[in-house]
Amino acid sequence: MLKLYQVDEARHSLLKRRAWDEMVVPESLLVRLEHLFGERISPEEATRRIVQDVRLRGDRALREWAQALDGSQPQAIRVPPEVIREAYHRVHPDVVAALQLAAQRIESFHRRQPAFSWIENTKEGTLGQLIRPIERVGIYAPGGSAPLPSSVLMSAIPARVAGTPFVAVVSPPQRDTGLPHPSILVAADLVKAEAVYCAGGAQAIAALAFGTESVQRVDKICGPGGLFTTLAKRQVYGMVGIDGLPGPTETLVIADAYADPRYVAADLLAQAEHDVLASAILLTPSRNLAEQVVAEINRQMQSLTRREILHESLTHNSGIVLTDTLEQAFDLANDYAPEHLCLLLADPWTWVSRVKNAGGVFLGERSFEVLGDYVAGPSHTMPTGGTARFASPLNVWDFVKIISLVDLNESGLQAIGPAAEVIAQAEGLTAHAAAVRIRLEEKVAPSVG
Repeated sequence: MLKLYQVDEARHSLLKRRAWDEMVVPESLLVRLEHLFGERISPEEATRRIVQDVRLRGDRALREWAQALDGSQPQAIRVPPEVIREAYHRVHPDVVAALQLAAQRIESFHRRQPAFSWIENTKEGTLGQLIRPIERVGIYAPGGSAPLPSSVLMSAIPARVAGTPFVAVVSPPQRDTGLPHPSILVAADLVKAEAVYCAGGAQAIAALAFGTESVQRVDKICGPGGLFTTLAKRQVYGMVGIDGLPGPTETLVIADAYADPRYVAADLLAQAEHDVLASAILLTPSRNLAEQVVAEINRQMQSLTRREILHESLTHNSGIVLTDTLEQAFDLANDYAPEHLCLLLADPWTWVSRVKNAGGVFLGERSFEVLGDYVAGPSHTMPTGGTARFASPLNVWDFVKIISLVDLNESGLQAIGPAAEVIAQAEGLTAHAAAVRIRLEEKVAPSVG
């Protein structure tokens, strides 16, 4: 089930990143879309039609697509406050306490990320920057087979720390209640969301982007989701900001011969159970460890509940790469740029300097990635699909805008104006150059003292 790869083979298969347009769409999904739309269309086209429908018809479209796609219409598109309060009685007290602890740690971590304005006065004038929070943020919370209240905390709390005054949470209706999952409602209450909406998928993203009779339009949309949620975020980008285009979640483990195969296997399984597209990869120079990990995975799987998902993700998207050295393992990891990089090494800190590309680095057997999913502190919304080469985990800076301040005096104009005129002329922008020249040629009368 979990295949062992040599390095050259892995470079061209397991570790090869693929573009969006290379995505293979399952036949079963195409058949379902044909049933819904009456013709064979791509997921991209289906998403475009849903987004456009919500933009034009608002709440009515939200309700109809909820019935068609989720099999349940929402009791109310905007969840009433009393329903949110009642959700605490439907969530185990231990879960509520754990979410409260997670919220405290996430807030504490993000308060260490400074985002501040500054102004500097010189003899040539004043320069600076103003930091202003994004006014309205929408948080998408999946509510399917594995509702993710942790994602509400991980997305909303950095926004709150940044000073965002309006946070909305949107999550699909459960078939039995027509409401978001109660744990999502509790998490929304913990972050003091101003509104909670009952909608899912592409239609929810469209509602947040354009607004409906019940849904207030936002300025930025964050949070994980499935294929149609991600496609919708890509389509509405520009009308609103987005946190990124998250692909399937992924973990890459680098382990040496001293690693405990039980822990390595447990961490790979924890990653693989997210969904059938999840990726769990081990890089190690130890064949003995690799073989023990395979045996451990087969043993541990027997007691887990999501075995069908595990079998799919481990068979098709995961594997073990036998490297020549640990140095080679880090080179491969940097090229792959994983969302999660787990270092199960005898002395992981000695290797941190070799890490160039990763969403998050988890050092040692006591700081495994699952803790980062929930309570460690940093947001678990991390760059996937190799985007860790240029992107960062969700953070306070994602929820602020920088406004530049420029207040130059006559001395500043005389110092830098000629250079501006030269560059404008070089670019062929004569009106730009003239706007500088007219001021440089103007004689400023000396002040009378």
